[in-house]
Amino acid sequence: MSLTPLPVLSDVKTKLDKLVALRDNLDERIEDLLTEIQSLEGVVLILDQTNELFRQLIDKEIVEGIQAVESLLTEGLSAVFDDQDLSVSSEVSVSRGKVSVDLITTHKKEDGLEVSGSTGDSFGGAIATVQSVLMRMIVMLRRGLKPILLLDESLPAFDENYVVNMGKFLSLICKRLGIDILLVTHNPSLVECSDHAYRISKVNGKAVFIKEK
Repeated sequence: MSLTPLPVLSDVKTKLDKLVALRDNLDERIEDLLTEIQSLEGVVLILDQTNELFRQLIDKEIVEGIQAVESLLTEGLSAVFDDQDLSVSSEVSVSRGKVSVDLITTHKKEDGLEVSGSTGDSFGGAIATVQSVLMRMIVMLRRGLKPILLLDESLPAFDENYVVNMGKFLSLICKRLGIDILLVTHNPSLVECSDHAYRISKVNGKAVFIKEK
């Protein structure tokens, strides 16, 4: 029968010292990690609150912006197509943190029937063109761009009464919002609604601008 030799006392003390040092080092590391966790939790809380604040500000801006768009588009359609009950509303949705806005045009007919849908799918080119011009104005103002709009034969050849209404409405909007519009057209009704008009003629092979009003 063989006996296992007893460990040397110095070896035991050395091992104990190492384990105690390792324990103390781990305790210190745990304290550092707990402190870091608390700090990161504070950062996460601040970021969450900041994200919520920005979301509310963005939502507020979107709501206010959409209301302005709805108002201007509805006013424009009512002014141009004054014999029709047209209005614009919006459908706002959020997908994967991104806000999506769809503009819906509604036509209330005399028999009570309502036709609603996106302008391009449900309505003619005249309505779409009017909305397009007004949307360009809105983008220009919201982005702080120079208040000048260039329209080169941008208005369709629709009913003469609507053309006159469009010209008057554009003139009103320009005065109200401080916008200048440079419009190239062959339609005399639009020319009559302008503040200044020039006719381009070809003289000796060159384009000459002749002031008409």
